[in-house]
Amino acid sequence: MTLKFARLGTAGNEQPAVIAQDAQGAEKYFSLTPLTQDIDGAFLATDGIERTRQALDNGELPEISPEGLRIGAPVARPGAVVAVGLNYTAHAAESGATPPEVPVVFLKPTNTIAGPFDAAPIPPSSEKYDWEVELAIVIGQEASYLSSSEEAGGCIAGYAVANDLSEREYQIPGAAGQWTKGKSLPGSTPLGPWLVPASDIDAGNLRLQTLVNGAPRQDSSTSDMIFDPATIVHHLSQYMVLEPGDVIITGTPEGVAMSGRFPFIQPGDVVELEIDGLGRQRQEYFRATTRTAVQGGAASFAGTNA
Repeated sequence: MTLKFARLGTAGNEQPAVIAQDAQGAEKYFSLTPLTQDIDGAFLATDGIERTRQALDNGELPEISPEGLRIGAPVARPGAVVAVGLNYTAHAAESGATPPEVPVVFLKPTNTIAGPFDAAPIPPSSEKYDWEVELAIVIGQEASYLSSSEEAGGCIAGYAVANDLSEREYQIPGAAGQWTKGKSLPGSTPLGPWLVPASDIDAGNLRLQTLVNGAPRQDSSTSDMIFDPATIVHHLSQYMVLEPGDVIITGTPEGVAMSGRFPFIQPGDVVELEIDGLGRQRQEYFRATTRTAVQGGAASFAGTNA
């Protein structure tokens, strides 16, 4: 039985849930509060996924209705968000880069995580805001100095959809251009809608797609990755400790605005991203002006959709 783990509710007050099919194949939502207060590193590290399967089999989880509830990121704020760049050959080519021989790694602040359907702010002075559909890895067991990719695979709890929103003018040109500046903006890592256990999905052969205002932009497969998820986790473990609940986003395929083939995101645009088996995101974009509040680690903005 394929499970989908989700967090439902207002930002900062999400409740853990699991989506599972009944005997007739209908999807139903069940509360995870008998097992955990949140879907976080502690839950994943203590066999939370397997305990959920057992609890469902035993009828121990109460059914709930998702009606009217916001869908948040499927993992509580992680300790780290690690990103891999240039991990698809065609995207490296459209970026004018040689495909890397080892993973290109950078970090994103954890406060960039946003819900998959949250309204998305374009930075006040941004003119080159870009989309990137990515397969996200969620770590389930501590990974440090792992001996092999096989061992690394056992540290992956599951997968989700991510959007690595990137401001290219901040990221690339001139002496001031830095990946950190271009990829650290508020709300720039929408995640979800679900976390699907690694055992329930073939992460090596998933279709990834992006639509902007209904028009296709990205359409590729994770089979085109240069470095697969287990290789990435093994590599990272040689340089940092990955902890349960950490998120790794694994690079984007070709079809971004930076290629010059498409306009960058504008206020009022709708961007939809989907990975087979992992669900679909949808964000409507607005121009951020003044920061007004912070709730649950995510910035809120005054702005306009015009």
